[in-house]
Parts: sequence; C-alpha cells; structure tokens
Amino acid sequence: MQKILRCAVDAAHAAGRIAVRRFRNAAAFEKSRNNLVTQADLECEAEIVSLIGKEFPLHAVLAEERHEGTDVGAENLWIVDPVDGTNNYAHGIPHFCVSIAYARRGEVLAGVVFDPMRNELFAAEKAGGAFLNGQRIEVAQTGRLAESIITTGFYYDRGMLMERTLDTIRSLFRAEIRGIRRLGSAALDLCWVACGRFDGYFEYRLSPWDFAAGMLIVREAGGKCSDSKGNELALTSRSVTVSNGKIHDEFLGIVKWEEAGT
Repeated sequence: MQKILRCAVDAAHAAGRIAVRRFRNAAAFEKSRNNLVTQADLECEAEIVSLIGKEFPLHAVLAEERHEGTDVGAENLWIVDPVDGTNNYAHGIPHFCVSIAYARRGEVLAGVVFDPMRNELFAAEKAGGAFLNGQRIEVAQTGRLAESIITTGFYYDRGMLMERTLDTIRSLFRAEIRGIRRLGSAALDLCWVACGRFDGYFEYRLSPWDFAAGMLIVREAGGKCSDSKGNELALTSRSVTVSNGKIHDEFLGIVKWEEAGT
C-alpha cells in the first residue's frame, strides 16, 4: 500500500504542476451546459493515467474524462479527478485540486488530494490516519449544528436538485448555523471537513471521482460519511453527507432526502 500511496502522491504533484502552469491560460469548452472541461483537465488526466500505468499496468482506472464501462468494484481500481473544481479553474479562481484514490473491490484503501495553489497535500491510508503535508489531522470538535460552518455544492442541473439544495440551505439557516460556504470543489470541501475548517458538507449529486479520496480522508480524520438517506457512503452512492461525527445526526435530520427514483 505504501507503493500505491507514493504513486498517488507523485501523480498528484505531477498533475498539479501542469494545472498551475496552465492556470489562467487553459482553453475551456462545454461538455454540457454549466459543465466545463479544459485542456489542463485532459493533460493532467493523461499524465496521471500514464504514471499509474507505468507502476501498475494491470490496474483499472476510473477517471472523469474516461469512465465509460469501468466497474467500481474492480479488483484494483484507481479513481481520478484530474482537476476538481474545473469551473473555478476555467474562470481564474485559485480553488481547485487533484484527487486520486485507490480501491480494491469497491473499498477505498488510499486517497490523495492535492491543492497546488496552497501547496497542501491531504493523504490517507485505511487504518493509517489522515495527514496534511505530513502532519496528522482530525475533524473539528464542534458539538452542535448551531455552532457549525457548513459547506455545500450544486450539481450542474438547474432544476429539482438545485431547488432541493436551496430548500436545505434555508432549513440550515433556520437551525441557526453559523454560516454556509459554496467553494466549488467537492474534494477540497471533504478535506476541509477532515482538517476541521468545516464541520459538515452535503451535496445531492456527485460521481465517485469527486469524493472517493476525500471520503477516506474524512473517515481517517475521525469524521462520518453517509449519503443523503443516511446509508454508509460508498463508491456507488450518488449523494454525500459528511460531518465531524458529533453533529451528524442533527445535520442529517435537515439534509436527509430520498430522491425520487433512487
């Protein structure tokens, strides 16, 4: 596992260097309305996949730009988001990251999230703790939802999911939380819960590459991860509700939602 984690760290740093070099000079185009991809996404992903392939040629890769037909339950699977926060990146907002996880038969065993603009590397190995730049991290000790800072995200959909998210934000404010933030990178939101900057995070639609690495980092930092229905978070989940654990039940009581058809 140490070899796997080292490969993930090296690949994250390599992709981060590309992203920084391309920052403010990366051509963007639409995959769909409000969903951008840049040349940096493609270059970073190619670099990560190449480095993984050299070290582990028989392993599968599930990446944001190349995921069709890949089984999340594969024996050896790398889950890659080359630039998480692409909309930020494409608009010159310096809040984005590289996210790389390794899973075996659906269980995430190693995860790395690298924020190249702050030079912050979050990393975790199952049962080995969570770290930021080599220093162990833990979730905040906030004990009440009313004392919490919560972060969230919006899926590209501008219909039901957006309306539900806004309704939940209203309910959280009625619960007198201290504040809501929406920063635009799910992987960093998760890591910021893990290191105590946020107390909780929710989003109603995500893909595995958005949360695989961050999920493990939160758990290893002592936090709790579920979906919006309260089930344990897994690579097959579509929604994410994460907290420091102490506020989870109260938080989930407001966030909880069972989307029609799921």
